[in-house]
Amino acid sequence: MTSTKADWRENSACGSSDADDLFADSPRQKQAKAVCARCPVRTECLAEALDERIEFGVWGGMTERERGALLQRRPNVASWLSVLEAARSSMASRSS
Repeated sequence: MTSTKADWRENSACGSSDADDLFADSPRQKQAKAVCARCPVRTECLAEALDERIEFGVWGGMTERERGALLQRRPNVASWLSVLEAARSSMASRSS
C-alpha cells in the first residue's frame, strides 16, 4: 500500500465502522452511503475503487452496481482521481 492510500484511509469517516456495515446488502446500503456523504476523503476512496475495479461494498458513496455502470460508460479512464477532481471543480465553479 502506498503512503497516499494510507493517508486517505486514515481520514475516512468509515475508519472505525464495522466492515459489515460497508459491505451491506441492498436494504442497508443507504446507511453505508450516508457515512460516505460526510466523509472528507470520499473522492479518493471512490477513485481507488474505480481504478482497482473493486467489485464489492460501498466505496466513495457508490455501490458496486453504480460503480459498474460508471465503468461501462467510461471504460478508458486511466485515473479516476483526476476525473473526479475535475468534475468536483467544475461543479464548484458552476455553483459560485
